[in-house]
Amino acid sequence: MIDELRRRAYLSAMQVVSWLPRQVLPFAAPSRPEWLPPPAELEPEPQVLPAQSRTVAPAAPIEAPRPRVEVPRPQATPRAASVAEAAPSEAAEPAPKALPPPRFSLQLLRAGSCALLVELPTGEAFTRRDPAYLLLKDLLRAAGLPDAPQVIGEPVRWPLLARGSLDQGPHAALEYVQSYVAAQLEQQERCACLWLLGLPAVRYAGEADEAAYNRELQIDGLGAAWALPGLELLMDEPQRKAELWQSMRRLMPRWQTAAVENH
Repeated sequence: MIDELRRRAYLSAMQVVSWLPRQVLPFAAPSRPEWLPPPAELEPEPQVLPAQSRTVAPAAPIEAPRPRVEVPRPQATPRAASVAEAAPSEAAEPAPKALPPPRFSLQLLRAGSCALLVELPTGEAFTRRDPAYLLLKDLLRAAGLPDAPQVIGEPVRWPLLARGSLDQGPHAALEYVQSYVAAQLEQQERCACLWLLGLPAVRYAGEADEAAYNRELQIDGLGAAWALPGLELLMDEPQRKAELWQSMRRLMPRWQTAAVENH
């Protein structure tokens, strides 16, 4: 047993501020009543088995703490960021490019009760000895129409302007040709059928393509029309004349009846 002063020195060294002994210590100062806990019932002490009947469980092995492994997380690199920023601009749809203006020359003619919008193969007006014009006269005679067609207005040459910012694409050409032909036909006698000779005439007056050759078309503002291959194409491919003749025979009553009514 140690005296009170030494005991307090040990407790102070162990940083124990307050404590209570289980039994009365000799040479100790009396305890304050308010620090004493209420008396508790004593629990029965556990029985100790004889030495020969006790079994000692093997001690569990002590596991060493596992080292913590830090997994580096991927970070966005400047290149990846630049690609991500560029993606929306690449995904944006490009602006539609303006189509180049088509190039053609058309001449409007009148033969009897029919009007003819003819492609000029050379881009210039017909002459009497022009092979294309001679073929046109043969077609008119076979159709029972006058073989000396009357020229109406000046040739339509597209594009209209060599320079400038005016839209001269295919759609503008279609609107111009249709309005031009309609305006010219209003000043003429009633037209029984409008012949469209050549792909430019079929495309920009009839809103059709070469699949409409030798067929009858109905055009808003222009009435009934007949789509035909161009004169130059007929000269290069004479076998097309047979189909043209069959188509002509089906449509001849249209302008023959109109000619009788006019007389």
